[in-house]
Formats: sequence, structure tokens, C-alpha cells
Amino acid sequence: MLVITRKEGESIVIGDGIEISVSKVSDGSVKLAINAPKEMTILRKELYDEIGKENIESAKIDLNFLRSLKK
Repeated sequence: MLVITRKEGESIVIGDGIEISVSKVSDGSVKLAINAPKEMTILRKELYDEIGKENIESAKIDLNFLRSLKK
């Protein structure tokens, strides 16, 4: 993990197409601006984790149900 310090107005670049800028710092909160290709999905971590849990749950299969289809 890379940990760096950036001030308001400063940014970092990831790869060839992603730029993350610090747009505002106030009251213990940081507002980030993300410039990335439109085809790239950008999610907050808590939403990403929730989607992952939902996908795991939806992938679970009732084996008894599948066996009944086989008959």
C-alpha cells in the first residue's frame, strides 16, 4: 500500500488514465475528484463490499433444487 500526503489542489495519477485530485479539505473530511475513463466503474468501498456480498449470495445454489430438475 502506498501512503502519500497531498494538499488541496494536488493530485496523483494511476496508470495512464486515472487522476485523483484533492478538491477540498475541511472539518476532518476530504473531497476527492476522480478523472477516469467513462467505461471504468468507480464505487465507494462500502458499496463495492455490499455488491460483492450480494453476488456471493446470488451465486449460492440449492443443490436439492438442481437435483429435482435432473429427474
